[in-house]
Amino acid sequence: MPKIEVNPGVELYYDDQGEGTPVIFIHGVWMSRKFFKDQLSFFRKEHRIITIDLRGHGDSAKVRDGHTISTYAKDLQSFISKLDLKDVVLVGWSMGAFVIWEYLQQFGEVNVKGTVIVDELASDFKWPDFPIGAFDLPTLTHFMREVQDNREGFLKGFIPLMFKQDMAAKEMDWMLEETLKPSAGVASAILFDQSIVDYRSTFSTLTKPTLLCFGKEEKLIPVAAGEHLKEAISNSELVLFEESCHCPFLEESERFNEEVSKFIKSL
Repeated sequence: MPKIEVNPGVELYYDDQGEGTPVIFIHGVWMSRKFFKDQLSFFRKEHRIITIDLRGHGDSAKVRDGHTISTYAKDLQSFISKLDLKDVVLVGWSMGAFVIWEYLQQFGEVNVKGTVIVDELASDFKWPDFPIGAFDLPTLTHFMREVQDNREGFLKGFIPLMFKQDMAAKEMDWMLEETLKPSAGVASAILFDQSIVDYRSTFSTLTKPTLLCFGKEEKLIPVAAGEHLKEAISNSELVLFEESCHCPFLEESERFNEEVSKFIKSL
């Protein structure tokens, strides 16, 4: 399991397999690279697949500071630079989509071949002019308190919401272990920041091809979020996964892998 120091004192652990177009998978809030276990064996056959743990997540450095989408994007840029990766494809699930959009906002599209966005909104917050957001202030406040006072119980209730089927029940142990790796302070800090970022104004600047992958089950993210992105992002394609909720790469891994691979080959 390799690691690399992207900023002083910040080591990111990652998996790096295969050859060809580098495809970087970026996980959601509190999650880790291990959620992409069904992608490693598939993509390494024809692509160079890289899965990373963001700072404070998974096996990466448990640093206390820098837990904002802006800093995560800077870490990603440093990671890409230090590995000398060229023409990357960025795959962002949930919060990982925000990291991609922030990266593009800060560093541009020059070294990006395409992006894949998995089940995320332009913003998680219900702004006055954005009613499809996932959280209002009372909900976000409740989540923040649960993270501090009842984190394991909260996660045991939250993780099944990511799935249409009862898949989480049989895999709860490892998922719970991974999502408990960030400290409570880190978990609260990044939950707040990722819940209030808003990338609607960024979309008009994006030109590289984008594949939008959304689960049809709407326990967390509405299909309307994907439709909004399809309209707002030029050169984008929306694919719906009928038997999935927030994690089509786990619930319909075979179809997800094929759709993403087809997209990569089209670039």
